[in-house]
Amino acid sequence: MSKRKQEKNEEEGNDSDVSLIDVDFEFFDPNPSVDYHALNRLIIQLFQTDAELFHPHDLAELILSQPLVGTTVKTDGKESDPYAFLTVLNMHIHRENPSIKALIAYALLKSMDNTPLHATLQNLLGPNGIESQNHVGFIFSERLINMPVQVVPHMYRMLADEIKWAVADNEPYAFTHYLIISRTYRLSSEEEAELQAAQPQTKRHRKDQAEPKGHGGVFSFHHEDEQIAKYALHGQEYSFTNTQPREKDAFGLDLAGRMMLITAEKLPELINTMSETYISPS
Repeated sequence: MSKRKQEKNEEEGNDSDVSLIDVDFEFFDPNPSVDYHALNRLIIQLFQTDAELFHPHDLAELILSQPLVGTTVKTDGKESDPYAFLTVLNMHIHRENPSIKALIAYALLKSMDNTPLHATLQNLLGPNGIESQNHVGFIFSERLINMPVQVVPHMYRMLADEIKWAVADNEPYAFTHYLIISRTYRLSSEEEAELQAAQPQTKRHRKDQAEPKGHGGVFSFHHEDEQIAKYALHGQEYSFTNTQPREKDAFGLDLAGRMMLITAEKLPELINTMSETYISPS
């Protein structure tokens, strides 16, 4: 059985000739028998050229080892590939797992230019912090690029419920903080102006709650990052370790990463804000 269904009305065509396609999105628990390969692809998509640093195969297996926590979004039943995935991993309990060990080192490295964030992560995930009772949950959230942001509040709400139930059963999901890693792309002022000019006039003035916002030329692939940033204790954009700088006028996007740290007490408020901001189409 699916956790929940959500219908999406998807527009196709130009503004003068619009057709609607109804898509039913179904929410399922992670399925270890069928989700591995799609999850592995989403892990690589999230971490881009740095993905191999995190041992994607080990990370996928770790995520699927806890099928009662987390949610997938599918359109063709439980046995089909997930289009979106959201879950949480305890970075303290799994600190010896190669993927989590690499993730801890990576977060500490990429936060070095942000003194408050780095100091906080060092206290939480450094040699002394990793043995403390202040557990950090790594929220893995990734989806195909054309998935609507409206599925995200549902997934987060389900995750919050599952965490609460797990804690009630004395399972290790009592977190004090959550680390969220996302993807961004950077545009020069010229590229940003060209992108704006290329949009039809009607679309430029359309009020769209899910429109991604750019700050200082940095744009997010995940629309909800804007809301998460409002509740984040600290945040940091960073360059990928294994990416060569993009040459001027080169084709493609200048990809980068973003990490945000929020306290567990802020999660319910964040979920409410996302639910109010990204309203599902009726």
